[in-house]
Amino acid sequence: MGSRANPYNGAVTVTALAGCQVPSPGIVTGCYARCTNGRLSRAGTFEAHRMLSQRGEGESSGGLRLISESPVALGDAVDVYVTKDHAYVVSINDIAGASNGGLTVFDVSDRAHPIFKASISLPGDSSWNGVWAKEDALYIAGNSAGVVVYDISNPSQPEYVRHLPAGQYGAHTVLVDGNRLYAMSPGEVTYVHDVTSPLEPVLLQLITVPSEFSLGGAHDAFAYEGRLYISNGFGGYSVMDVTDLDNVRHLGQYVHGFDAFAHHSAVGTFAGRTIAFEGTEFNGSHLRVLDVTDPANIVKIGEFRLSLVTSIHNLILKGHLLYIAWYHEGVRVFEGTFGIRVPGDGYVYAADSVRGLLILNEL
Repeated sequence: MGSRANPYNGAVTVTALAGCQVPSPGIVTGCYARCTNGRLSRAGTFEAHRMLSQRGEGESSGGLRLISESPVALGDAVDVYVTKDHAYVVSINDIAGASNGGLTVFDVSDRAHPIFKASISLPGDSSWNGVWAKEDALYIAGNSAGVVVYDISNPSQPEYVRHLPAGQYGAHTVLVDGNRLYAMSPGEVTYVHDVTSPLEPVLLQLITVPSEFSLGGAHDAFAYEGRLYISNGFGGYSVMDVTDLDNVRHLGQYVHGFDAFAHHSAVGTFAGRTIAFEGTEFNGSHLRVLDVTDPANIVKIGEFRLSLVTSIHNLILKGHLLYIAWYHEGVRVFEGTFGIRVPGDGYVYAADSVRGLLILNEL
């Protein structure tokens, strides 16, 4: 049995687990129940695997150190963006509905001692999955109503500005590249806005991947040198030429095969070749290294796997280092890690669904 208290909203969560069988070495099955403030919020069965590859924090390799840890005030943390010495952590609704998601703001001027500044949740639109910023504008991907725009000219107290509709399924992720805001919708469409005036986005175009490659919708994307690399769910990994938004072209596709979900990627240039580091999601998902120099002939040149029961979530490419939020493999350290940022200030910021905002040193 374990308990967790949230210092910002007073919620106390107690989880009880009972192991019943050991079907094979290193695997335990059983049942569990979770209560929040004395009320049952979740119950079910589980299958637990011993994570032989997982290191404890005291054994983390390569000099990665935990600088601070701060629980979020709302839901389960999934993404973080850092600007103006503030960390903006977005959360999805708790899976059992016991706690709404939203935004938690921390002043991280002192990375070792973040200060909680604000929490925001909107009625009927609280499951927030992605976040990005440009100057005084904060863009939040809302799973229900689309992109939520906040004014962060006062970084500690965001002020609501407007919603940018993103269709029936809302926006799952957001990305800013120059003066373009891309909002990816599970409805198989990417919305492109001009954010030359960051607080006044103007819709420019809708990008649709050809229907034969659109299974699962536009889950996430990476913009690089005039191309948009779209992680397109069960449809695979799509490369689009977005140099001219009036003439967007599909350049190529990498299809994984049965039951692989294209989730996230990072792209860069190495030895004169354009290389995509592409991750799928769900059990056994892993990293693929793709040569996408010629999008019409994408070649897998490498891959990296960990456990058969863990999954990649988000990737950040920083020079020759690739930082991976790998769920229970964490940033190779922490459990439940969804989102990661390396803004170049000497620190790594991770959004952990269990522990909230984690700040580590940059390698």
